Amino acid sequence: MNNTIFSENLKKFRIAKNYTQEQVADILCVNTQTVSRWECGTTLPDVLTLPTLARLYEVTVDDFYKKSSVAYENYAARLASVYEKTRDPEDFLRCVLEYKKLMKSGELSIADKWNYAIIHQFMLCYCMDTSLEWYDLTLAENPEEDPHSYYRACSCRAKLFFTLGRGEEFVKEQKEKVTSSPDNPREWTLLIEAYQFAKRHEDAYNCFLQASARFPTDWELYILGGDVCADLLKYDEAFSNWEKAGELGTYFYDELYCMADCYDTLGEYDKSYQLYLEIAEKLRKDGYDVEAEMAERDALEVKAKMKD
Repeated sequence: MNNTIFSENLKKFRIAKNYTQEQVADILCVNTQTVSRWECGTTLPDVLTLPTLARLYEVTVDDFYKKSSVAYENYAARLASVYEKTRDPEDFLRCVLEYKKLMKSGELSIADKWNYAIIHQFMLCYCMDTSLEWYDLTLAENPEEDPHSYYRACSCRAKLFFTLGRGEEFVKEQKEKVTSSPDNPREWTLLIEAYQFAKRHEDAYNCFLQASARFPTDWELYILGGDVCADLLKYDEAFSNWEKAGELGTYFYDELYCMADCYDTLGEYDKSYQLYLEIAEKLRKDGYDVEAEMAERDALEVKAKMKD
């Protein structure tokens, strides 16, 4: 350890935070002469004292040993600089927690607000890149091993593409997949979803008509067909498609959720409320208590609208 650098930093950080040696001594429960000896390099603080000193001066322990260390406005800002360098999610979480403390105290400066924004921007980029990477890894697998998870990943990836402003790229990609695999209903559902995300409702509707003619017993197509019809305000046709999906058999009463949501949108709250209760009853009977509670919560939200 370079004692000179260490002691100089101790003094520099103390002065930057406007502490006197007496104040530091009181906080650490030592005498003033001890703090003075640390800053002169005569003696060194105990290793267990270093984290406390670092937090007091709002730096990291490593900063004590760096020749070019600078004092930051607060500890949150110091952690933000650490995260900017490492881009490690754990450093991001540490930084956010520290900023939350500043928020509670009402001591956020303009620089703090900017830093809080930028670390989330960095994390957003990290999450998007990671998400795309793992979607690609998923799509490299054989879809036959777990078709449900595989195509769920495809659907989520589609939504991400639109979020990133790359929607038309996905539409083009998916049209090519439908052309090369016209007998795969899941490729058709993905194209319909892509048109929906792009707000190309007529294209989605025409695609649904072609797909349902090819695969008249595919319930997922009819769920999407109902959604598309609802977007086009063709409500009778929407309910007819959802009912068809229910007759064919869905995973978690998807058709009932669609109907309940549509009734809610139409202001027919009583019908929506009753459907959510029906969903909750069915789910609880099947052993899905958590999902049943969520449906009951939806029912209560609709019921509140009935009172209004």
